[in-house]
This record gives sequence, structure tokens and C-alpha cells, in this order.
Amino acid sequence: MIKLIVGLGNPGPEYEQTRHNAGFWWVDEAARLLKVSLQLDRSHAGLLARASVDGQTVWLLEPQTFMNLSGKSVGSLARFYKIAPEEVLVVHDELDLPPGEVKLKKGGGHAGHNGLRDIHAQLGSPEYWRLRIGIGHPGNKNEVANWVLKKPSPDDRIAIDQALDRSLRALPHLLAGAMDRATPLIHTSKPPRPKPPRPAPAPAAQAGAEGSPAADKP
Repeated sequence: MIKLIVGLGNPGPEYEQTRHNAGFWWVDEAARLLKVSLQLDRSHAGLLARASVDGQTVWLLEPQTFMNLSGKSVGSLARFYKIAPEEVLVVHDELDLPPGEVKLKKGGGHAGHNGLRDIHAQLGSPEYWRLRIGIGHPGNKNEVANWVLKKPSPDDRIAIDQALDRSLRALPHLLAGAMDRATPLIHTSKPPRPKPPRPAPAPAAQAGAEGSPAADKP
């Protein structure tokens, strides 16, 4: 079972709506669903809540260090409560997925994500679970730092919010460690919007001169 859910982000109002804070958005909603309130815990350098699910304690954590020091908070709490890496779920933004997609995985590399890099170091293991929230890629690796610290476009934010809602339906399965049941719910993407039908071609008498840029070729 999962005993610790960590949402990654940067503290401070100037970062609240930026792409890098997608993990915070997910944990905020998880706290609401579990009817708990995140409170500052200075001993673990984060916003922390304790929930009871089927008689088991589950911790929700939002590190209040900056992203590249996220492991300080995660490692401190995991060591104090003797939580193993495989009992930890880290929710974070993912450049390699488009807005609207979420993927669940266990283990693997940090792929350059500074928050995951520090968690790797502090837990001493990559064998924790990750919930990867798609935020899209700017297309140029030199623009990544600026991209993650900006707000998504309105359309992208809608897609991300819809993905958060879908993946949160798997919360009971995640907490129970039933990843085989959680995965189909999480990996189901919203179907694309149907394209509007193409207008019927105009009658020949109204189509304009032959060879016009607007005329359809047979």
C-alpha cells in the first residue's frame, strides 16, 4: 500500500499556477477528497496532512523547499515514519507527456527532473512510484526552464485539470496498492474532440472560376 503521497512544486504565490506545480494541484485535490487539511510542518519542511484510510495512516506532503531540494522533505518524513521507497508515490509534472495525459510507473531514472533527482538521492533508491502529469514540451530543450515556470495556456490548463480529475478516481486503488486496478483508470486519455464535418462543395455555378485558389480539385 501507499503510505506517503508527495506532490512536487515550488512554494510561493508566484509559482502557484505554473506548470511545475502540477503535483501540488493533484495533492491539493487528494486532500480535499480525503477530508484533510495540509498544514506547515517545519520539522519536515513541508505542508503535511495525515489521513486514515481503512484503518491505515496515509501522509500527504507538499515540500516547501524549492523543487531541486524536494528530497530533503521527502527523505525526512520517510525516515521518521519508516516508510519504504515502494510505499511512496510522487506526483510530478512530466514534459514528455502532452497536457491531458497521466501515466503511472515505478522506478526508473529521473530524466533530468530536479525534484526527482533529489528524491533519488535522499531515499537512496529509485524504486518509488511516480504519477506523471503531462504538461507538454516547448520543443526546445533550452526553453524548458522557462516553460515549466510559466502558466499553461487556457486550453492546456483545461486538459491538465481534466486529467487530474480522471486520475484522482484511482486514488482508492493507489492507496490500497492495487496498481493493476489504478493503471487503466489513470492511463485512459480523454478522447479527442471530433472534427467538424467539412462543408459540402458549392454547386459548380457558384464555385467561382476554374483554377481559383478556393476551388476544390477533382
